[in-house]
Amino acid sequence: MKAWLCETLQGIGAMRMQELPVPLPGAGEVQLAVRAASLNFPDLLIVEGKYQFKPALPFVPGAEYSGVVEAVGEGVTHLRVGDRVAAIGSTGGFATHAVVEAARAWRVPQGFDLEDAAAFAFTYGTSYHALMDRGALRAGETVLVLGAAGGVGSAAVQIAKAAGARVIAAVSTATKAQACLAMGADAAIDLSTQGLRDSLKALTDGRGPDVVYDPVGGDLAEPAFRSIAWRGRYLVVGFAQGSIPALPLNLALLKGASIVGVFWGEFVRREGAAFGSDMARLAQWYAEGRVKPVIDVRLPMSELPAAYARMASRQVIGKLLLVNP
Repeated sequence: MKAWLCETLQGIGAMRMQELPVPLPGAGEVQLAVRAASLNFPDLLIVEGKYQFKPALPFVPGAEYSGVVEAVGEGVTHLRVGDRVAAIGSTGGFATHAVVEAARAWRVPQGFDLEDAAAFAFTYGTSYHALMDRGALRAGETVLVLGAAGGVGSAAVQIAKAAGARVIAAVSTATKAQACLAMGADAAIDLSTQGLRDSLKALTDGRGPDVVYDPVGGDLAEPAFRSIAWRGRYLVVGFAQGSIPALPLNLALLKGASIVGVFWGEFVRREGAAFGSDMARLAQWYAEGRVKPVIDVRLPMSELPAAYARMASRQVIGKLLLVNP
């Protein structure tokens, strides 16, 4: 098989595509012929040793991918050879073949595009768990989505709309603002020309958003939290800006607001049945046309460095896909 191998933690520039033996599934695992893999922000960090999970070297990066089952390991009963599946592993996706724990693979329903499936579970699973489970989002509420043009952000926009919420998207450029409106956002704030707090006051008649979805962190966190509505829920999803903010806790007291952590990977590990239920609901919404991954570009698997460069430049709207022939 061909695979991108990370042998040092010096970033994508130190990686190369190599011929490697096809991995064999162990007990509780399945082997896939990879059709497509998507690039997520942690994939940038992991090859630089900056992510919270640090796999042993050498490893093949790529945590989210789809393909067809070619072999099953001992004890696997819910998947069979020939099944179309999407997988959430920790590594392995940037290759022509991969092995993943069967518990981290879900069968892709008929009518669900296999390339879309490679861009679905991580972002839509995270956003559904954040908004519907951790955020207890209700129809008619207002949601502020920070980083709304990115992978999890674009998923959050669609999921919040499907749940009957009003969505305000906050992004860094006018182009991204227009893209979010096209995705279904009710309003978009271009942070390159508009202030976050003043814009939120105008868009909510001073009340503020009921839910803040924040995968960005950094200097946006405090103004977003200061703007939150009474009994609001602030969802801590990630820190794409790079720095971890320190929020004044008196704001939570004054607003009767909650700061809610969203750790989707641990949720999947601890609550497999709930994860399965979430994915079934999301697959239903996909079939109904209520959610669909926004694909920025599709590139051949051999062009992984170009995909990394595009993500690092903050140009991506939605998801980047790497595909095998």
